[in-house]
Amino acid sequence: MSEFKGRVRDILHTEVVRESSLSGGCVGDVRLLTLDDGRKLVAKIGSGTAPGLALEGFMLEFLSKNSRLPVPAVLFADDHLLLMDFISGGETMTAAAEEDAAHHIAALHDISAATFGFSRDTLIGGLLQQNTRESSWLTFFRDHRLMYMGRQARDAGRLPAETLRRLETLCSQLDKWLAEPAAPSLLHGDLWTGNILVGRATISGFVDPAIYYGDPEIELAFTTLFGTFSEPFFRRYADLRGLTPGFFEERCDIYNLYPLLVHARLFGGSYVSSIERTLQRFGV
Repeated sequence: MSEFKGRVRDILHTEVVRESSLSGGCVGDVRLLTLDDGRKLVAKIGSGTAPGLALEGFMLEFLSKNSRLPVPAVLFADDHLLLMDFISGGETMTAAAEEDAAHHIAALHDISAATFGFSRDTLIGGLLQQNTRESSWLTFFRDHRLMYMGRQARDAGRLPAETLRRLETLCSQLDKWLAEPAAPSLLHGDLWTGNILVGRATISGFVDPAIYYGDPEIELAFTTLFGTFSEPFFRRYADLRGLTPGFFEERCDIYNLYPLLVHARLFGGSYVSSIERTLQRFGV
């Protein structure tokens, strides 16, 4: 018996009878387990010195306890192992599924807090996500999203110093394009196709969160970056919560600088070019 299977047995008091690899996850090896009592679980096995699986488990449990967003139940979490209920998915994202997603995300965004940020730092793509609490969204977005991740990318040798300087110039002028939202909203934080499990005409679950309280527009913007959602989602979301004019025309590109900086920090390459095109578009 492998050490891994033995540990699962000790935690759950049942045997693993089958396992197979699953795709996805930035912080560990992901496996589908079948137990001798018939249950199916997902296991993430940490790799590296700071895998962050305990934090991922915390974020899933926070969403489960504080929202109605469908997420997998966490059975066990520490820095090296995360065990969760298996949620089936893999169906095609239809218009009906997009509308269902809009209901889930609008309800999540209705959950508020006194400040932007979170009670602790979280993770996005395996990277530390700084969540220092701020009363101003523009201050939070400037200091703890754009400039923080820009410096991380620069220190990793993935972002040129001149691009970071241009980013700083944009950050000094954010109030030209952005305004303070009415209130902080609870965000999933990493809302793209790979983190959304699609059932038949509905969303069966959301995984790999990167939670904090922020302007919901940053979450909506991210869904446009890799084509996660389209017109049916945004039409239904607008019916439920509204969309302020100018989002698609200007603010979407500014908010997508953050996930682009995350990807630049992780991968460099074309993501840096995308950042530079956005900066040029806004005159810096």
